[in-house]
Amino acid sequence: MSELSARYHPKETEKKWYKVWESKGYFRPRSDHEGKKFRKNRYVIAIPPPNVTGILHMGHALNNSIQDILIRWRRMKGDDVLWVPGTDHAGIATQNVVEKKIAKEKKTRHELGREKFLKQVWKWKEEHGNTITSQLRCLGCSCDWSRERFTMDEGLSRAVLESFIQLYERNLIYQGHYIIHWCPRCETALSDEEAAHKEVQGALYHIKYPIQGMGRQAEKIGDDHIVVATTRPETMLGDTAVAVHPQDARYQHLIGKKVILPLMEREIPVIQDEHVDPEFGTGVVKITPAHDPNDFEIGNRHQLERINVMHPNGVINENGKQYAGMDRFKARKKIVEDLESQGLFIRRDSHLHAVGHCYRCDSMVEPYLSKQWFVRMKPMAEKALKAHKEGKTVFYPERWTKVYTHWLEGIRDWCISRQIWWGHQIPVWYDEEGHIFVARSEEEAQAKARDKYGREVSLKRDPDVLDTWFSSWLWPFSILGWPEKAEDLKYFYPTSDLVTAPEIIFFWVARMIMAGLEFLGEEPFNRIYIHGTVRAQSGLKMSKSLGNAIDPLEVIEEIGADALRFSMIMLSAQDVYLSREKFEVGRNFTNKLWNATRFVLMNLDDFKEGSCQLNFEKDRLSLPNRWILSRLNDVTKESEKWLDQFGLSQATTELYHFVWNDFCDWFIELAKPTLMGSDQEAKRQTQKVLFFTLERMLRLLHPVIPFITEEIWQKLRQKASDAKDWPETIMLAAWPKDERYQDAESEKAFCMLQNAVTGIRDLRARLNIPPSQKLDAVIHVKEKKQEEVFATFKNSVEKLSRVDLTIDAEFRKNKAFIGNAFADFEVFIRIEGIVDPSKETLRISKKIEESKKWVAALKKKLDNENFVKNAPEDVVEREQKKLSDAEKLLKSHQEHLALFQ
Repeated sequence: MSELSARYHPKETEKKWYKVWESKGYFRPRSDHEGKKFRKNRYVIAIPPPNVTGILHMGHALNNSIQDILIRWRRMKGDDVLWVPGTDHAGIATQNVVEKKIAKEKKTRHELGREKFLKQVWKWKEEHGNTITSQLRCLGCSCDWSRERFTMDEGLSRAVLESFIQLYERNLIYQGHYIIHWCPRCETALSDEEAAHKEVQGALYHIKYPIQGMGRQAEKIGDDHIVVATTRPETMLGDTAVAVHPQDARYQHLIGKKVILPLMEREIPVIQDEHVDPEFGTGVVKITPAHDPNDFEIGNRHQLERINVMHPNGVINENGKQYAGMDRFKARKKIVEDLESQGLFIRRDSHLHAVGHCYRCDSMVEPYLSKQWFVRMKPMAEKALKAHKEGKTVFYPERWTKVYTHWLEGIRDWCISRQIWWGHQIPVWYDEEGHIFVARSEEEAQAKARDKYGREVSLKRDPDVLDTWFSSWLWPFSILGWPEKAEDLKYFYPTSDLVTAPEIIFFWVARMIMAGLEFLGEEPFNRIYIHGTVRAQSGLKMSKSLGNAIDPLEVIEEIGADALRFSMIMLSAQDVYLSREKFEVGRNFTNKLWNATRFVLMNLDDFKEGSCQLNFEKDRLSLPNRWILSRLNDVTKESEKWLDQFGLSQATTELYHFVWNDFCDWFIELAKPTLMGSDQEAKRQTQKVLFFTLERMLRLLHPVIPFITEEIWQKLRQKASDAKDWPETIMLAAWPKDERYQDAESEKAFCMLQNAVTGIRDLRARLNIPPSQKLDAVIHVKEKKQEEVFATFKNSVEKLSRVDLTIDAEFRKNKAFIGNAFADFEVFIRIEGIVDPSKETLRISKKIEESKKWVAALKKKLDNENFVKNAPEDVVEREQKKLSDAEKLLKSHQEHLALFQ
């Protein structure tokens, strides 16, 4: 059998095994090979499809590592597992990429025309669209690549078409003129969720609106003018009224009168409406129905004209008269200047307010009157809420439930049309009179037109495309063949779990649930796991634009995918705070596992009984052997428990401590004397336990670190006496079960051994006695039974602690010894001739005084309210950390001094 190399080489190992796994079809469901007869044990995940423009970032790495762990775990449990991969066409993002590309060639999409431009996009997709999926392979994702989908492939396009038509026929899709979020940079409508609001330091501009028929001389409001406060002076060009609250006594005499719209010299009425807040600004608001959602509703109630003053690109149009052709923000500046010159501008107040920004280009969006297509969401939201109340959808952690239900309860209709070219073109045709024909094809639209008119008519297709999320919300069932009655759809729908990030609960999670209920009458998944956000060490969200991102591909190149996965998952109990140094956890762990395996294999050269079966005679096993098998049983149960409730960080932490502490630091160290000793039976039993524990340990670790565990497991397989019974890959090895090899008595006894050894090591460290110096030690026990237990592992304590040990129930402490006390015993070492107690007492007393002064100074600083209030937050946190460290050091010194008292 070839031994393991001295060092682990992740790059070669990972590339080798991924190629084997994929080529042999291990990622495909069992039912593809054995027939669909395992429905009760299905486990299905639909990947959150990354954008086709995307490259792997740490958010992807975390999300897909979690999914892969769940998939590999369930595959080992014998479930019929399917993980469907794919990518999203990302309408606005992809179009932006290609527009920038052709701009370098001095061309625009309008110059190319729709057909040629779309050819360019498809060409770009074919050349670059597989980048993210190849990177997911580098991460170790065991997706069924034979079922990979794309939101604009033929099947998913058919699903989008069918869903639009069905919703239209159910009166759940409609078209209308409404105020929507508009991105002037992308020149398209956005949904509410795509126009996230950010706090912006703006201004509140106070402007005089002269009362019709009065001069402009008086200063008193209501005498010859009223004062309007607005954050967007440029939209005043489209004002069609000013409004006051019906109960605002200041303006009762003006209701029904008219004011002159400054700069436009147009008469507009003063109206009353309960929507007006008398406390905001002057209590008078300008009404611009084409540029504000609230004004739009007020305008409808009062039958006001809607005047749009902007082109789609944010430039003032002809309705803005002298300002036509100016960018919206330049127009704002010019309007304020002109108001000042005419004596109509009063003041500008600093004003912090929330403004919508485009989720793609981060431009400030405009509330904009536009004719768009909408989905009526409330009927579907009611079904989703009902399903949730019935326990059919469950969020982990539970705190996300309220976020989800709150959004559904206050849901607004979804604007689904986008004024771009890349995407699913809306299946609507118009005749010359503007009549609508919704159809699956132009031929079907023509047939409907002939039925209406009894003749051929000229039809023109709606140029808009559907929101990218309109295809994504169908993802869990469109990828399985819907709307066809496909075999995969019948068998694999609904899926099992969804793993995603909090920022797309509204964009995607809620909409998928509504779509599943609407089109198939069943939730697309039962459990939704919302994992934490990847952040930089500072706490800011990790982002390329902020310059604080760590490239996961660089980390994989340097230390391997397993190390990256292990590090991230251990940190993922909540938000993941990353720095380069934190990946050392995974790197060190994989190295530790590799080196431990090398030791085991080197000590199995003459061993012929390696087996993955539990076939031990308990009464023939030593205490360390019984203990490690009991601990293995514990960690198996704990891992299963945590994985079942998405506690991946906790499961990984349990495994980390078992491998590093229990197996490597204790069991292997205690096994060495036996393996090198002359007792062949004891050696044989220890070899069997080493082999069995390592093999089981690899299975437990495999979902988290798949590559290194496969490499090591294959070495063990070559050594196994029952190798013919092993599967070809650890991926298909059975997940370890609770073997009921619990041994509480052995665990308690071994805990006494550990306490004795750590107690002696602690005393050495406190007194700076080198580990190489042999000492005399005494264990003082309180009962005969404990004395008998210690006698069984006396030699082990001596070897691990480098002491000559005496077990003495009658021992009484004297000045020659210092010790540590535990619940059932005390452990002492002789310091006579090694340490001078009086000098040591004096030295530690001085350190205690120094530490007390340090603690007092830090407390005084932190008790100063001015310091805490005015110092930067990170400075205060640093001082608090110093105080915590100082208090711990003081406690340690006091405990040290107590040893000599």
